[in-house]
Amino acid sequence: MALVHPLDRKLIRDLWNLRGQVVAVALVIASGLTVLIMSLGAISSLEETRAAFYDRYRFADIFARVERAPEGLARRIASIPGVRAVETRVVQPVVLDVADMAEPVTGLLSSIPETRRPRLNDLVLRAGRWVRPTAHDEVILSEAFAQAHGLMPGDTLGAILNGTRRTLTVVGLALSPEYVYALAPGQLVPDDRAFGVLWMGRTALATAFNLDGAFNDVSLEIGRKAREAEVIDRLDALLARWGGVGAVGRADQTSNWFLSNEIAQLRTLATMLPTIFLMVAVFLLNVAAARIVALEQSQIGLLKAFGYGNGRIAWHYMKMMGAMAAIGVVLGWIGGAAMGRYVTELYAHFFHFPFLIYRPDPAVFALAGAVGLGAAGLGALASVRRAARLAPAQAMIPPAPPAYRRGLLSRALKPGRLDQPTLMILRHVVRWPGRSVMTILGIAMAGAIMVLALQWVDSVEELVNRQFNQEQRYDALVTFADVRQASAVEALRHMPGVIAVEPLRAVPARLSHGAVERREGITGLPARPALSRVLDTTGRAVTLPAEGVVLSTALANRLGVGVGDRITAEIEEGRRPVLDLPVTAVVETYVGAPAWMEINALRRALKEGPTISGAGLLVDPARADAFNAALKQTPAVAGVLLKKTAVDTFRATVAETMYIMIGFYVVFAGLLTFGVVYNAARIALSERGRELASLRVLGFSRGEVSYILLGELALLTLAAVPLGWWIGTLLAEFMSASMDTELFRIPVAIRPATYGWAALGVVAGALASGLVVARKIRRLDLIAVLKTRE
Repeated sequence: MALVHPLDRKLIRDLWNLRGQVVAVALVIASGLTVLIMSLGAISSLEETRAAFYDRYRFADIFARVERAPEGLARRIASIPGVRAVETRVVQPVVLDVADMAEPVTGLLSSIPETRRPRLNDLVLRAGRWVRPTAHDEVILSEAFAQAHGLMPGDTLGAILNGTRRTLTVVGLALSPEYVYALAPGQLVPDDRAFGVLWMGRTALATAFNLDGAFNDVSLEIGRKAREAEVIDRLDALLARWGGVGAVGRADQTSNWFLSNEIAQLRTLATMLPTIFLMVAVFLLNVAAARIVALEQSQIGLLKAFGYGNGRIAWHYMKMMGAMAAIGVVLGWIGGAAMGRYVTELYAHFFHFPFLIYRPDPAVFALAGAVGLGAAGLGALASVRRAARLAPAQAMIPPAPPAYRRGLLSRALKPGRLDQPTLMILRHVVRWPGRSVMTILGIAMAGAIMVLALQWVDSVEELVNRQFNQEQRYDALVTFADVRQASAVEALRHMPGVIAVEPLRAVPARLSHGAVERREGITGLPARPALSRVLDTTGRAVTLPAEGVVLSTALANRLGVGVGDRITAEIEEGRRPVLDLPVTAVVETYVGAPAWMEINALRRALKEGPTISGAGLLVDPARADAFNAALKQTPAVAGVLLKKTAVDTFRATVAETMYIMIGFYVVFAGLLTFGVVYNAARIALSERGRELASLRVLGFSRGEVSYILLGELALLTLAAVPLGWWIGTLLAEFMSASMDTELFRIPVAIRPATYGWAALGVVAGALASGLVVARKIRRLDLIAVLKTRE
């Protein structure tokens, strides 16, 4: 049987004696690594699942819409250099009448070949069968939409196709790589009850919309060496004559774009939060190593006197810190693997994949282990070097007691103003400023994470209030399949329950300034819109000018323009004019990157009469059912967004994910607080054990002795709370900026109650560690502690 080396026996004994501190440090490291592994694991899973789904079911590389193009044009598209496959389709928005909903439902009808599988954007048939070539009313439903309404193959639903009401029979349920994130126009988050995709045979759908021998949607696959931008330019040139509205690459395809943004936000979390935890872990290990080396100075001298070299001594203490970190690494591996799978399955609920690939990547675990052990090495390095450099004779001399003198604090306080234990607390804090500041900073970082986690609730509420209460004051937003004359406003005004109607005219456009180009829509509204308001940064309504364009901050920043600059707008509809527009105002929005013009100014620029493409409606809640029933029977309406439904869905979706993640981070922040305070308390107890025992012998009660030690920690905790608030606010602003996308800009809006809850969480963590330490103080062995160590 191999003998355990004496230093290893000492290491095991020391780790057991320091088990409280070991657990505290390990939990902090484990928290950081759990977040790291969880985030990277979810990212890896989503990316691998997406890549496999796209590859197996031939997700297209380029997508384009057109008003009406002859089928023969497909051959010319296929001849574009770099194009490998072409799939033409008929795609039309429709309003659906589903039995279990009083409100109208927006649907998107997309054609599929009757005699073969689609070359691109193939379907995963989950139930039922494919449509028959001779059938005219058979459809395949998106699985999530069918599940939301309890629809199965054999069920029926109503729809208005090109002004004619039809009863459609469900024959199958499917998923598509094109609609992993199925979002209707105007929605902030997917609502599977309010929006669904339906696939119908090409012949039946083309006949219904008078597109026989023609198409209005085309998808392309390009070769690996093909240049996407060049293919898009050539495709746009071919489609321009037929009313093309601008092709987009896979990166800008709606579903894929949303998924990519979610992955990008996960990357931000994977970088930011673990860094905070590991910085605190480095601090804890640094403090722990420094205190251990100081307390064991005489033992180090004896070891060197018995012949142990500097390298052996240094390795011993490095192993001690590494063992603490290794426990945290193992716990982080376990927690990260479990939470990684959980978070991935949570995302799979919103992203409609037919399968989910979750294989814990060994490289991620190796990275986490390296980061955790690296933090241990960094934190312990200075103290280990000091231990190695101690001369034996010097090390065996007991450390000189610290020199005390009347300082500024003693002179500032009048005699009798404070009791002696309180004075001892204040003197100890002031005489060890570096230690006090680092402890405050560690606790403050825990408070900052609390603020960062809890402020998401406030920020989302601010976004909802701004978007749905201040800007969007309509109850319903209807869009038409085609541009309509302004007389359609009167038809909407006479619908049951309609109180007010506000028309809008929206056109797709390429907006450019210099070499920068963005594809965004321009929305024409009345000069002083009441239902779709445009607000400045102070929340005041903006009047749309008779000439020029108003840009959102997000769009202006991406174009690199400000008020007074001019942009070029290439309209991708109708006569396709090219406009030179002055930027008259830049306003803040939290959703999208819109641009606005006064509706008559837009009409003049388009050289068209009084036309509209949709309208916002204010509806009497008491007559909502009658309004919804009438809307289902309106042939001209192609899409409906009901604000109440959108708000309810947004809140439910956010609550389902956000509160779970907030709970995780609050727990982690509590562990961080516990770790910092407990570590500081245990080190203080080991350093001041003789002092506290002496006070007990001199007549101090257990309560007074506990007060001296724990009162100092309470003081440092209270000092850390406002600092944590400030750091948390800075982190929230940084997080908001780093997660800024063209879809969402999360505002930083922190209510006083949030700061209060964050402070309460920090105090609770500190109190828990204080109770553990108080128990050890009560068990202090006065005789053993007062024995002379040297």
